Amino acid sequence: MDTPLTVPDPADATELSCDVLVVGGGTAGTMAALTAAERGASVLLLEKAHVRHSGALAMGMDGVNNAVVPGRAEPDDYVAEITRANDGLVDQSTVRQTATRGFAMVRRLESYGVKFEKDEHGEYAVRQVHRSGSYVLPMPEGKDVKKVLYRQLRRREMRERIRIENRVMPVRVLTHPDDGRAVGVAGFHTRTGEFTIVRAGAVILATGACGRLGLPASGYLYGTYENPTNAGDGYAMAYHAGAALTGIECFQVNPLIKDYNGPACAYVANPFGGYQVNRHGERFVESDYWSGQMMAEFAAELASDRGPVYLKLSHLPEETVGAVESILHTTERPTRGTFHEGRGHDYRTHDIEMHISEIGLCGGHSASGVRVDAHARTTVPRLYAAGDLASVPHNYMIGAFVFGDLAGKDAAKYTAYEGELDRRQIADAHELVYRPLRNPSGPPQPQVEYKLRRFVNDYVAPPKTGAKLSLAVEAFDRMSGEIAGMGARTAHELMRCAEVSFIRDCAEMAARASLARTESRWGLYHERLDHPERDDEGWLHHLDLRKSASGAMEFTARPVEPYLVPVPEFAPPGGPERHLGEVELVPVATAGPRDAVPAARPDAEARPDADAVVAPGPEDPATAASPRLLELLGLVEDSPGLDVLGPYLDDADPAVRAAAVAALGETAPAGAGPALAARLRDGAPRVRAAAAAALRELVEVLPAEPALGDGLREALGVSDPAVRAAALDVLRALRLGDAPLYAAALGAAEVDVRVGAVRALVSVDAAAELARAAADPAREVRVAVARGLAAVRDPRPGPLAPLLDDADPLVGGAALAALAGTGCPPEYAVRAAAALGAPAWQVRAGAATALRAAPAGLAVPALAPVLADPNADVRKAAVLSLLAHRDDPAARAALAGAADDPDADVRAYAARAAHAVR
Repeated sequence: MDTPLTVPDPADATELSCDVLVVGGGTAGTMAALTAAERGASVLLLEKAHVRHSGALAMGMDGVNNAVVPGRAEPDDYVAEITRANDGLVDQSTVRQTATRGFAMVRRLESYGVKFEKDEHGEYAVRQVHRSGSYVLPMPEGKDVKKVLYRQLRRREMRERIRIENRVMPVRVLTHPDDGRAVGVAGFHTRTGEFTIVRAGAVILATGACGRLGLPASGYLYGTYENPTNAGDGYAMAYHAGAALTGIECFQVNPLIKDYNGPACAYVANPFGGYQVNRHGERFVESDYWSGQMMAEFAAELASDRGPVYLKLSHLPEETVGAVESILHTTERPTRGTFHEGRGHDYRTHDIEMHISEIGLCGGHSASGVRVDAHARTTVPRLYAAGDLASVPHNYMIGAFVFGDLAGKDAAKYTAYEGELDRRQIADAHELVYRPLRNPSGPPQPQVEYKLRRFVNDYVAPPKTGAKLSLAVEAFDRMSGEIAGMGARTAHELMRCAEVSFIRDCAEMAARASLARTESRWGLYHERLDHPERDDEGWLHHLDLRKSASGAMEFTARPVEPYLVPVPEFAPPGGPERHLGEVELVPVATAGPRDAVPAARPDAEARPDADAVVAPGPEDPATAASPRLLELLGLVEDSPGLDVLGPYLDDADPAVRAAAVAALGETAPAGAGPALAARLRDGAPRVRAAAAAALRELVEVLPAEPALGDGLREALGVSDPAVRAAALDVLRALRLGDAPLYAAALGAAEVDVRVGAVRALVSVDAAAELARAAADPAREVRVAVARGLAAVRDPRPGPLAPLLDDADPLVGGAALAALAGTGCPPEYAVRAAAALGAPAWQVRAGAATALRAAPAGLAVPALAPVLADPNADVRKAAVLSLLAHRDDPAARAALAGAADDPDADVRAYAARAAHAVR
């Protein structure tokens, strides 16, 4: 049995000195060390594990997500894409560093021996995953990247300048007491327990994400999506050093393989023809970028009756499946193949069930991190941050290398600090490290950490509310004492205990920052149920947090810097910073005011503002719990008729009326349709919503009686847009409306209602009325009009003319595609052929689709070159159109050439031509 450690005297600390201190030996840290050494600095690289196999990179890497390769992508396009993916909240100067320096970094890594996929001509085989550009560069031997970097660190000329200290874990950055600049760190050896102090001219934090924040669904502490050794060390150290952190409310939530906390690697599978589907095999993702909005769509599908969600590969041909396996089972998370084998699953027979990861903090995959500028400098002088720790949104691996390089370059100008160190800071770090030794029988780290991270899941994970976040803050405050009381006997246990303190700091930051941003943004990453709308006017600002002089966590709303690349969707307001101070918690000690009597939930229209405290008042008989509700619930089991339910539908209590509407939807007695339509005009929103839901649910079984039609027509005059949309849908489905009625709804203020009106007009073949909606200001409506004009019984191309010239590529693409249904006579075929050169892929795909209905003599010569289009959807549309002209020898020749297309769908459709000929 190991001899228990004793608490060392701070005066006996091992002292080291260097010009540039790099904390963390992963992706960014190794590059920072190499660059600083190349510029002449003496470098000390500290790693709490071993640099040979530390950091997220050591887990394997299947490709680069953000390689802006000249000729394949443009830096400005990439900057705009990241701006959109992060809902406008970016410092574009930092993102642009990755965009403009990333390719040089690829070449540098290649010179080290890192292999990137190339084609037969030696060109980089960049894949298109994002719709706006091609940025994904596969790494066939990505499992060896860390080995290559370690080999570079150990070159003789590097060994002369880079000293590596493995198994040394810093816990605090030391700052100068006068000017606050970083002058070193304090920590300990994770095997011997030896206290260690480092003096440095500059400190670079490269400790990775806070991957051990939320608790995985498996319950295993270390079964996390991110590298589980990344416990938020750098976040906590930067915070306690006085640096600003930003975007901490923007969580990282990723898709992963169910029961295997590794990425499903859609980035790899999608270019091969794989895609995300629900259990019916339907593609459902609408977002253009793997972002919080996409994760919101993913989570909604997973929670619906269309779940589970899968990464579909079983439709791919054998050679493609083999290629996917060769990448996924040998690069990132090589245990993936073993996992599937243990389940008896094979990509040829089983699609991959996907799920959602626990929450974490990560700049590289979302936006939460230490605030840095375009040179990786934090707000603390001579303190730098790089990699997943730094808030450079969606920076990924190449961005980590770029900012490690930037940090090493800038830090190399400083020399070792030789002055006095702050003894108080050293004493505080010493206490943080060794206090568990004074209480060896205290609660063990795994138990305390499990409890802490369970609170994170319960109260901090989205969707968020002010009440839950306030409970989280109280829980984390309370747990400070429990964490201080943890027991340890070995140096390894001391390391784990220190990590728990980092996790707690990050958890509090996440909760308080989420409370401070009173809006919803980034889709699932920051979904506030009590503030469900995005508020660009008030919140198109960075939310910075820092430790105040008094030790409190305080916040500042910082305007977004002027864009270097304009993005039309966002207009940063500028102006001064808003000092917000400490965030105010929501009262959660009691459920409502302490001395208030229980009452029925009030109508939504009459409810107070979210989380506001309301003084108790006299009981309102209209909202107090009604015994009639219990009577009604007792009657439902007997499937009562409308004569029995009628009085409850007119009850003064909206809760009773809503329950009666639900009963109608469940039992569907005779006369239910008109009764439900009448409730669409109810004064209570919950009753109206229940009636709309019941009508939609029963639409297939309700008789199309005049009384129902009359009630639905009257509901079109209700101010509630959800009611009007439901009324239009039911009128259309039951054929109870006419063109004038539906056309009138085109004047509604709400887009959803107008889209419903368009669909209704299609149902009555009202092409003239549809055509008048072609000038609607909403893109969604114009797209619906374009599709609708092709769906009427006697479609004609003429009404599509104004939409063909629409400036919005989605509208123009939809209008062109509609020509395949209306017919594409020569004059329109000429326009479609010209549109094949449009910059937007949606327009090109629509144009290729249009030519399906054009004369073969015009269509085939125009379509054949499209088979070289960089967008797979465009090529697929071209193949499908050429199939319609396969009687033409030139069409068959073009299709034969598409048999080697890199996209599985294109190859499969092209192969149909050969089958048809046989």
